[in-house]
Parts: sequence; C-alpha cells; structure tokens
Amino acid sequence: MPPPPPARRLILASASPARRRLLVGAGFDPEVIVSGVDEEGFEAADLPGLVTALAAAKAEAVAARPEAAGAVIVGCDSLLDVDGVAHGKPAGEAEARARLQGLRGRSAILRTGHCLIDTATGRRAAGAAATEVAFSRFTDAELEAYLATGEPLHVAGAFTLDGRSGPFVERLIGDHGNVIGLSLPLFRTLLADIGLTVMDLWS
Repeated sequence: MPPPPPARRLILASASPARRRLLVGAGFDPEVIVSGVDEEGFEAADLPGLVTALAAAKAEAVAARPEAAGAVIVGCDSLLDVDGVAHGKPAGEAEARARLQGLRGRSAILRTGHCLIDTATGRRAAGAAATEVAFSRFTDAELEAYLATGEPLHVAGAFTLDGRSGPFVERLIGDHGNVIGLSLPLFRTLLADIGLTVMDLWS
C-alpha cells in the first residue's frame, strides 16, 4: 500500500492554550497565529450570529496572511449567554464578582462560534455550538478566593471548565469541549462541509 498523504496544515487563529490542547488531544498538531482582530463594534441579530461573525473575522484575518497559504484555518469565539445578554471577558474584578454572584445556583448557555477556511480551495464553513452550564451555589469565600487567582479576568463568562472554577460547575447539557473553547464534533462537521475529514488533518 502506498503511504498516506501528509497531513494538511492546521492553523488555530487564537492564542487560547485551552483550544490548542483540545486539538492536540484529538490528534491534531495546530500551528498558532493570533488574528489580532478587535472584537469591539461587532453586531449581529442574535448571540449565535455574533460569535460566528467574530470567529469568521478571526479566521479571515489569518487566512489573508501569506504564511497561511495552503493551510486550513479555524477561528473561534466564545461568550456566555445569560438570559440573552452576552458575557465575554469581564473588564475587571468588580464586574467578574457581580457576574459570578448572578450565576450562583442557576444556568446559562456557553456559545462558541467556529469558522473554517481552506486557503487551498477557498471553501469555508461556519456555525455555532451551545452548551447549557449549571452552576453550583458556591460560597462567598470560594468566590473571593477564585477572584484572587485572576483567572476569571481572562475567560469568557468569568469562568472556565478546565481551570480553578471547574468545581463550581454542577452539570453540563451538551459538548463539554465547547465550554472550554472549541467543539470537536462541530469541527468535524464543518470539515465535512469543506470536503475534508479529521483524518486529513491528523498529525
């Protein structure tokens, strides 16, 4: 049998180490090129549309660079949907505290937009994944200790499943990887939409 063709290059248009870990754990070897897209000023009719538009902007910015020629680009953007209000990264500790106090003992929806662009063919596909997150009734002492770590200032919704706030999440309905920042099942579906399989990109 002839040897399999070399894997296609995969570029993650994000500085998120959590997204890269998800891809590496699934057998990929993504390069990282940060898009530099300014997320302010984006508008959409709904929150799934907003995260998808942001993901597309990031993927497009990287796809336009000469060093991305021939690669498959994946861009992602996440936010926490709390009763239709978008919660991205908090602006400071006071905002993070207020958001987390409001989430105690209730549920919200983590939405992540994904956009894939094959720079070799020009084909592209995009979509958004949603996972319901139920939060525990964590104590004030737990909240203050978590705020002191600085972690909530760097993650959408002021929490992350794969960090110190993981114990504050009671249950999920949907894909857990989506909460971390990238839905591998949706990634596979979008690859199929542009004529590729996960095997084409496995390292």
